[in-house]
Amino acid sequence: MAVARNDRDIIERMFKAMQTGLAAENDMMALFADDAVFTEPFSGEPQTHEGKDAIRSCFREMWSAPEPDMDLTVGRVDMDGDTIRAEWTCTSPAFTRPMKGHDLFRIKDGHIQYLEVIVTDMPPMEMGGGEA
Repeated sequence: MAVARNDRDIIERMFKAMQTGLAAENDMMALFADDAVFTEPFSGEPQTHEGKDAIRSCFREMWSAPEPDMDLTVGRVDMDGDTIRAEWTCTSPAFTRPMKGHDLFRIKDGHIQYLEVIVTDMPPMEMGGGEA
């Protein structure tokens, strides 16, 4: 099913803000509903963050140590019922190969109500500078 243009715009703006980092924090947070739920796997275990303040804190932590020269590309975006699935690829010199995955969104009244990040291919990290 086709994704509504407004919903696709929200998703594209979210990915752009995510890649921009802390400088786009206010743009990113304006996309989320006050009671939004965000689930991410980046600490090794899926973590759920409920509410805008918790989501903001999570993104600030991720942005505090970004991967160098990260490039985030959105691929296919599809609708299934009330859920939007957006496939993505993330590249960085820190990765031995691109990281791939998809995000699941529920958007209501022009805001992200629910976002779940699912990594389907997590590359090993490059070790540099004599680090152990």
